[in-house]
Amino acid sequence: MNAPILSSLKINLPTEAGRLETFVLSEPRAYPDKARGAFNRVAFAAAHVVADARAAGDPSSDCALDWDKTIGYRQYLWGLGLGVAEAMDTAQRGMGLDWPTSLELIRRAVAAAKAWQAREGRPALIASGCGTDHLDLGQVRSIDEVIRAYEEQMASIEAAGGRLIIMASRALARLARSPADYERVYARVLVGAREPVIIHWLGEMFDPMLAGYWGSPDHMRAMQTALGIINAHAAKVDGVKVSLLDKQKEILMRRQLAKGVRMYTGDDFNYAELIAGDAMGHSDALLGIFDAIAPSASAALAALAAGERTSFAAILAPTVPLSRHIFQVPTRCYKTGVVFMAYLNGWQDHFVMVGGQQSARSILHLAQLFRLADRAGVLRDPDMARRRMVRVLAVHGIA
Repeated sequence: MNAPILSSLKINLPTEAGRLETFVLSEPRAYPDKARGAFNRVAFAAAHVVADARAAGDPSSDCALDWDKTIGYRQYLWGLGLGVAEAMDTAQRGMGLDWPTSLELIRRAVAAAKAWQAREGRPALIASGCGTDHLDLGQVRSIDEVIRAYEEQMASIEAAGGRLIIMASRALARLARSPADYERVYARVLVGAREPVIIHWLGEMFDPMLAGYWGSPDHMRAMQTALGIINAHAAKVDGVKVSLLDKQKEILMRRQLAKGVRMYTGDDFNYAELIAGDAMGHSDALLGIFDAIAPSASAALAALAAGERTSFAAILAPTVPLSRHIFQVPTRCYKTGVVFMAYLNGWQDHFVMVGGQQSARSILHLAQLFRLADRAGVLRDPDMARRRMVRVLAVHGIA
């Protein structure tokens, strides 16, 4: 079968002026489907989940997943050399994905990683979110309850054979009265962990309920508390993921970490330069955007490992405007863009999300996402993406 002539691939997209404009799609960029060699950065993609669009029940509250599609996407990420950060905010943790379903997801994904690694003979890196989201915020009263909640999830994840990403706790943010409360909680969790963990500092732009985390609304003061905890327990900390969308704060914190503790960038605005690094160090990666741009991320990391820094920058540069669009305010709605990318690229057969979150972004936002994804070369089959975009436009009454 002959490939479509892409110069003829056009679509009418809505504009902010209320009109339709003709958009001509670009030639796709050919990236390998498999990683070629090891990377010199540790790179996790925070992976999304695929909802079961045919499940019975209340779509606004029930949490039904298409397990085959969800696990299949993780296998795809491992094939590209990326690790999987499981059951994180990209998977709608705390925004539709409850703890029982999260634990089932972790169990299935850890088992799948072991099977994939045995079959392929290559590492299938996975670490899983451990939090306190099973607590009822209206009922929790003490710091001890927060500690017990962390320990409960930690025991369940470790029993499944999983490594831990210690997620920020809404309950702790609500109850803590000083940095000492954070020191007490994290010291207890870190001492109890079997293996070194990743600590996640998720900023209030991603979750407003985490404002003032580490005991201060001032990020610089909060950073010193976090550094004190991490460096005091460095043997139990693999790294820290910082999601503040501020590259200078990340670099400053990176330079103060104890030897051997990694900085995992969670900066979906400035990831390219933070991963590239400078003369004083670099960041590894744990990024939601790597779910949406996985082939580009893999190709760029392979180039960086080969010493081809110019190619690394050239591959990632056009993905940055796309990422900044997906993560624009309100940033917490970025999951909609990530799942929309999976739909456009054929990784799922529908644009339905847990909790009905597909409605969290406007059709104008999705139209601009389509344009930027095309320009970034991350539409793996432009004709399929165009046809799928047409369907979404039709749902919004746009012919």
